[in-house]
Amino acid sequence: MKNLPSILFIISILITACGTPVTPAGESATTATQESEKTPRPESTVAAQTRLDVKQEALNGLEITVWAPWYGVELGLLNTFVEEFNSENEWGIKVKMESQVNFTNLYESVSASLPTAEKPDLVIALPEHALEWNAEGVVTDLTPYAEDPLYGINSSDIPFVFWNQDSTGVARVAVPAQRTARFLLWNETWAGELGFDSAPDAPEDFKQQACRAQQAMLKDDSAQNDFMGGWLVDTEPMTAYAWLLAFEGGVLDGSDYRFLTPNNIAAFKFLRELSETGCAWQTANNEPFNAFANREAMLVTASLEDLPDIARAMASAKNTDQWKVISFPGENEDTLLIYGSSYVILNSTDNEQLASWLFIRWLLDSEQDARWVEATHLFPIRTSTVDLLGDYEQTHPQWAQAIQLLPQGEIQPQLASWRKVKVMIGDGFTHMYRVNVPSGQVPAILAQMESIARDLDQ
Repeated sequence: MKNLPSILFIISILITACGTPVTPAGESATTATQESEKTPRPESTVAAQTRLDVKQEALNGLEITVWAPWYGVELGLLNTFVEEFNSENEWGIKVKMESQVNFTNLYESVSASLPTAEKPDLVIALPEHALEWNAEGVVTDLTPYAEDPLYGINSSDIPFVFWNQDSTGVARVAVPAQRTARFLLWNETWAGELGFDSAPDAPEDFKQQACRAQQAMLKDDSAQNDFMGGWLVDTEPMTAYAWLLAFEGGVLDGSDYRFLTPNNIAAFKFLRELSETGCAWQTANNEPFNAFANREAMLVTASLEDLPDIARAMASAKNTDQWKVISFPGENEDTLLIYGSSYVILNSTDNEQLASWLFIRWLLDSEQDARWVEATHLFPIRTSTVDLLGDYEQTHPQWAQAIQLLPQGEIQPQLASWRKVKVMIGDGFTHMYRVNVPSGQVPAILAQMESIARDLDQ
């Protein structure tokens, strides 16, 4: 297995330097020592000063509007946070929150509001949305806020793979709000019964385990499951992209889309050959977690927020198998694809922008961050938040496994057009399986995807 560091083992070192006191002329060392013991050294009273041109009293009573894409549990918790912030924040800022139900509606509503006075101050959107609005000149660069001596944030406490997604050039168009990942689930108990003592760590390992699981299905009395057992195919865009990255491919050549490459061909050909040999299969009912729980698939694809549903499926099936979260296996490096929403401040007054930033900073505090994790089951945004989640970690072992995979994390393309291109990738991947494209024709599929992506990037 590849030895990679875990964010759980980040060590903070505090170095305190002390000098030797100098004895003034004519005074004994004993007297000087006694005086130093009687009189404590004065502590520095220099307070951090903001570089932002906003007076604190200007924030008192200021109202900002936040648009969110959520409903259900996430919306309920965000409403609770808004109430707490409104009643507790020291500046007297008031937050008004509106739900736009989902990311598509939010994107369209925000885009339509930009020329009007009704646009929100703060939006929780996808990074590619922020990049598109930034190209229109309506997004606030958050670098001065994040780095401000008084109001800034300790970005070193946020994993780089989270923090880096929202940067473009020298500007910071957003900061992370939520982050999840796309990964594989592996049935460790079943694999052990078939002779494997570790998770697949390379494409060939993945193929061997998937194929042996399918072969095992041929040995029972039922003919209906003969095609099952291996990897249950998933054609989500993030799954397709993760496989390309695992084969050291991708979708970009510099800032241009490029799909037709040797590594991408190898990735899609590998996946199609799995299906052609029966080592990967599809289902019409789209219930991969039940298939995993019923031992119909040794390997399935999931995201972090799916883990509770998978645990419930295992319990419902009375399946006590041990199962693990694993990365997409590559020949040299495994891949964990990271994605999620971000906080975006739209241009307004200096006062409103700072008020929006202070609400963001409060939401990113470790205590609020920990509550987000417990409600949504996603990654903590701050590394230090893990210290507050000991009980959660104990009761959610697969979540803890995902945390340890973060050093393998990869980000999405930092292009506004990714909003449309990622949908096309999912459609192309689905088409490849729906019409059973032979593995030898994979280059033609990738060439078509490249052409479409370049058109969408115009």
